[in-house]
Amino acid sequence: MKIIMIGTVAASFLGFRSDLIRFLIEKEHSVYAFTSEYSSDELKKIKDLGAIPVTYELSRGGLDPLADIKATYLLSKKIKKIAPDLVFSYFAKPVIFGTLAARIAKVPQVIGMLEGLGYTFTDQPEGLSKKVQLIKYIQVFLYKIALPRLDKLIFLNPDDRQDLVEKYSIAVKEIGVLGGIGLNLNEYAHHPISNIELPIKFLFIGRLLKEKGIHDFVKAAKTVKEIYPDTQFTVLGSIDYSNLGALQQSELDDLIASKVINYHGHVNDVKNWIVDSHVFVLPSYREGVPRSTQEAMAIGRPVITTDVPGCRETVVDGVNGFLVQKWQPHALAEKMLYFIEHPEQIEKMGYESYKIAKDRFDANKVNQRLLKLVGL
Repeated sequence: MKIIMIGTVAASFLGFRSDLIRFLIEKEHSVYAFTSEYSSDELKKIKDLGAIPVTYELSRGGLDPLADIKATYLLSKKIKKIAPDLVFSYFAKPVIFGTLAARIAKVPQVIGMLEGLGYTFTDQPEGLSKKVQLIKYIQVFLYKIALPRLDKLIFLNPDDRQDLVEKYSIAVKEIGVLGGIGLNLNEYAHHPISNIELPIKFLFIGRLLKEKGIHDFVKAAKTVKEIYPDTQFTVLGSIDYSNLGALQQSELDDLIASKVINYHGHVNDVKNWIVDSHVFVLPSYREGVPRSTQEAMAIGRPVITTDVPGCRETVVDGVNGFLVQKWQPHALAEKMLYFIEHPEQIEKMGYESYKIAKDRFDANKVNQRLLKLVGL
């Protein structure tokens, strides 16, 4: 079977789709990986996975109707030339425009997966700006055009289904909920920690977006440091300038200057940083099902996260960590202080995280569930 996977950045194929691609290749399917942001080295690595890389044009950020219409037409021509049996798109714009392009190309089966609803569907403390409300209106309009043309739409969590399809009465033929994209547990091996001594190390990993909760993390860190000044707070991640919620460079400079956090930017050896930490923290406003949290859980770290869509799929409150209300840095600080004052719980809850990751986020199990949803 010929399968086209339409994404955006090539790195997403390498970081999040490599196991799925290998799985499909082993089943003797031909896989074409469509990417709109790439380097020659990344294209080579995709080819090394066994897939055929194909480049196309599609702006990941912003909405330019004429450019998007042109890109959809050109994309349909590339799809038609390959004549695939199945097109599988993921991320918002590929799901919208990839679906339309696939239908223009008369592809027999078209599947879309939304790994999260993104910034426009994420509540903000100050409410959504007029600009964001307009973009959300346009996005919902485009979803109403594209999603009914899918044979199946897959979500990572049930909240996204309710907040998009049900709230806006979008007619979708069939819906599935995957529960997370999973990860290779051999690459994120369990590293239990014992004999824990102060200072406790808290770790945040994510793009530096306001809605990832970076400001809440810093405020909580300041509160904790007033009581336990040696406690370490590390932030890994870079600014995503194409995202509406991206931090400004001046804001990042202020965070670094505060010396409350240790900032190391984007790193390639995330596993080593998790192994060197005690507790993983993600006070996000909304997620699909966060990959970084799954990684921390697989390695065996307790998690403090927010009781919001996506994040609540990773933590059983009081078992492998804690769920706190969004936008509440004082509640975040309270749970941080709990781990400092009850260090024995770090090993205990960390082991519970590992068990949950092994049961729910093993890529082998997740890919089998995904292929079953897709019908392969």
